[in-house]
Amino acid sequence: MIRQFDVVVWDSCTDSVGLDEPFTPPFTDSALGWFYGNDLNKILEKCEAEWIVFAHRSVNIDRQFLNDLADCTSGFPMVDAFAPRIKVKEKHAFLSGFRLDAREGIAMLDENAKMRYVAAPHPLLAAFSRRIVQRTGAFDNSLCTTAQLADYALRMLHAGGKMFSVPYLVASTQEPADVACPANDLAFALVKAFGYWKNRKFLLHHAGALRPLWKRNKELEEKRDKAILLSKLNKDFLAGLY
Repeated sequence: MIRQFDVVVWDSCTDSVGLDEPFTPPFTDSALGWFYGNDLNKILEKCEAEWIVFAHRSVNIDRQFLNDLADCTSGFPMVDAFAPRIKVKEKHAFLSGFRLDAREGIAMLDENAKMRYVAAPHPLLAAFSRRIVQRTGAFDNSLCTTAQLADYALRMLHAGGKMFSVPYLVASTQEPADVACPANDLAFALVKAFGYWKNRKFLLHHAGALRPLWKRNKELEEKRDKAILLSKLNKDFLAGLY
């Protein structure tokens, strides 16, 4: 029987070694697989479920969240990935997925944002369908984990994927980990997906990222060519992500 969900739990933004402490799944189910570690590609090879959830260790993945995710996957069959919201219990606030922003690269949705397509998930939590994973390929492990997830979502667009934000799809955390995306890594992901000219305002605002980009330009151009080969991303849909 094919599992409905595989949950990948990670907790480091800087390396690809195992988790700092042993991880015990909060519950088990025959339709659910649990994996843990910071090498997302290595874990991805083991995943077999129809949907793969990537969650930071600080996020509470419970039955209610997975039930709500199951409702979303059946209710929005045209969607290839979801960017859930995360309720921060201590601060009574919500963290959400990201839209594109010319100046900042990506910007978090407002707390009261309605259902919409997004450019990237919040790095604490994302869900990708197996079908889009098969088309998108491996994560770029030259980037930190936070940027890997953003980069993957942007590359997914070229593979014909769409990521959706549904306000009622919510997980929780007591205190969110610091998973801010470094500007240099975000710049690499953005230019890989959309090129230098499309990101000119971001690069002008984050001029410090230009030198590291130029040093890796050959690698960047090779990865960009692979990412946009036979791209299915159209201009109208891209415009709607801002």
